[in-house]
Amino acid sequence: MTTENLSQLTLSQAHAALTSGQATSVELTHACLEQIQRHDEQVGAFLHIDKDLALQQAQASDARRAQGSPLSKLDGIPLALKDNILTQHMPTTAGSQILAGYQSNYDATVARKLEAAGAVILGKLNLDEFAMGSSNENSGYRLCRNPWDLQKAPGGSSGGAAAAVAAGMCFGALGTDTGGSIRQPAAFCGITGLKPTYGRVSRFGVVAYGSSLDQVGPMARDALGTAWLYEAISGFDPRDATSVEKDVETTDAQAPQNLQGLKIGVPKETVDLDGLDPAMAEALAHTQAQLKAQGATIVPISLPHTPYAIATYYIVATAEASSNLARFDGVRYGPRRGADESLDAMYNETRGQLFGQEGKRRILLGTYVLSAGYYDAYYLKALKARRKIADDFDQAFQEVDLILSPTTPTPAFSLGEKTADPLQMYLSDVFTISCNLAGIPGISINGGFSPDGLPLGMQLLGPAFSEKQLLETAHVLENQFDFTQRRPQWPAS
Repeated sequence: MTTENLSQLTLSQAHAALTSGQATSVELTHACLEQIQRHDEQVGAFLHIDKDLALQQAQASDARRAQGSPLSKLDGIPLALKDNILTQHMPTTAGSQILAGYQSNYDATVARKLEAAGAVILGKLNLDEFAMGSSNENSGYRLCRNPWDLQKAPGGSSGGAAAAVAAGMCFGALGTDTGGSIRQPAAFCGITGLKPTYGRVSRFGVVAYGSSLDQVGPMARDALGTAWLYEAISGFDPRDATSVEKDVETTDAQAPQNLQGLKIGVPKETVDLDGLDPAMAEALAHTQAQLKAQGATIVPISLPHTPYAIATYYIVATAEASSNLARFDGVRYGPRRGADESLDAMYNETRGQLFGQEGKRRILLGTYVLSAGYYDAYYLKALKARRKIADDFDQAFQEVDLILSPTTPTPAFSLGEKTADPLQMYLSDVFTISCNLAGIPGISINGGFSPDGLPLGMQLLGPAFSEKQLLETAHVLENQFDFTQRRPQWPAS
């Protein structure tokens, strides 16, 4: 195969090529590096690339395979990490100038697990600063663009991860999802992204944004590859106090053959939403038809507290962010400003100059809702609303196995379209936020294309620890849709 052809494979196809001897890990790695060299100046997916380390890892993988002892299904597969996941041999900036040049002296648990699985780590991926954003336009370093149309946003905050996978710069990636930051960019870029159950994947070594919401998850072009990534990184970690000690179920590529007997709920709050793009509504109807054709039953349901989800999320998340980001002050991490003048000047100038606008906005909001006199009116009320939202899901899952909705109300929007109106930007996460508030898993797959060729993401949500069911349902749907075989056409407009 040519390097161009190799870069177009899904993760599971890349594994098959390695197993059959059609390709080596070094060849796959070169294919990804060449794709990065050809297109990343336009796309802006990577913040750091370590070519030498990647090729060393690929050579070691090929040597293991030659001896008949690959470490896992991911052995020799080129991957990349969102740049809020700590790595000992590469910088971690969390997309912020306030962490410019920061080098961790240890690896995050998920990075260590991928290394133990024999994966090749190409580099670190662009993101909204501290994972705060829905378009990747809040990166402190470079703009990231959607490979399907370079004038469109790739989504956020894991925009670099989604763009890199969609553009064939890596076969899979790890992102983080606090309010949809894996699923929304996966939808915009036409790939598969899984947000696991809260506590299923270790957060040790991941730069914190909203500690009760954050979850690391996998992204790939296909559900099977996403499943293998998920299985590699999930499981109990004693270094994460929120980690759940529970066995991880594996996903079989051959099962299930259909979805006979599965009950899928469709919330009326989704169907009735003002602002749902007609193409998205059509894709939702098509997805329901495919589910029925595979034996599933579609059940109308209600999630009555959905209208409160965005307000609840932006109180809880910003409150936690204001606490988590207090540590970035120019004293312990990264560069500092104004240190020659006074302590106050150092704090003010470091934070004032090196935090981006969205980071400042969320820190201020979070500090406000936690302040004396407002805690009960905002934060405490948001916690009560969060409980009601979780109760809605508990009630729904007594009637259905999974819940279906679009991942986003619209296809990818234009760069700059929503930056002047933060509320409109926040509304782009209307279908994804509730999942994080409830702590349940969700997956986004490509459910079609808009008339102008942009991917349309469909989301499935399940009860806690139902990742196997979500991944296998996504696998069946992808086999029906066959959208995983479509690729961005270069050069994109």
